[in-house]
Amino acid sequence: MSKTAIVTGATAGIGEATAHELAKMSYDLILTGRRKERLETVKQQIGSTFRVDVSIHTFDIREREQVENFCRNEIGERTIDVLVNNAGLASGLSPLHEGDVEDWEKMIDTNVKGLLYITREIAPRMVEQQSGHIVNVGSIAGIEVYPNGNVYCATKHAVKAISEGLRKELFDKGIKVTNIAPGLVETEFSIVRFHGDKQRADSVYAGMQPLTAKDIADCIGFAVSRPAHVNIADMLILSTDQAASTMVNRK
Repeated sequence: MSKTAIVTGATAGIGEATAHELAKMSYDLILTGRRKERLETVKQQIGSTFRVDVSIHTFDIREREQVENFCRNEIGERTIDVLVNNAGLASGLSPLHEGDVEDWEKMIDTNVKGLLYITREIAPRMVEQQSGHIVNVGSIAGIEVYPNGNVYCATKHAVKAISEGLRKELFDKGIKVTNIAPGLVETEFSIVRFHGDKQRADSVYAGMQPLTAKDIADCIGFAVSRPAHVNIADMLILSTDQAASTMVNRK
């Protein structure tokens, strides 16, 4: 019997790459995101390459009612084997005393509350079936704090804390929980953070070899493919050119 995985934020970057990786592993996919056209493209690409079922669902992970409708009405009673909580973003990079409150709310609502909303809906199914794997895509920002990253770092520290709490609550129910913590990955991340300023976004990766979305998807694939008795609890993934949040070897 085929297994089913939900991937949130599957329209681009790590989410899209993870969808392809899980399809390669023969998972049927339930992909979510806010950009319908992008989801349709991802579905078409996967469908033309892999023999798996792909369904796409457009909604805003920040809106609890939309998440509840998706989980209770759109996916019905399907067994969910893997939940990849990938939807997340950074918005702005400034000292706290100069921060934009709208940026803060966007990050908190997406990175923390959105993750909580969908996990609250899917985790009980896993408890009932006594199996499942929750993968939360965090960040090196959830391990160490860097200047001007204050609220973003706080949200990713929350992801790490939630992951640890879930692991301790669910370990005796046959459920795995993994926290994935990437360093610099060249995706749309910095373009979103800098509100569309591509030149500033490109400077983040200038002179160094960043990770790719596929690199992180490979690690997620490794984690979910371990034997039943093996749980990859935490994984920090860095480019060879990066030693810490603020330590990057630029050539």
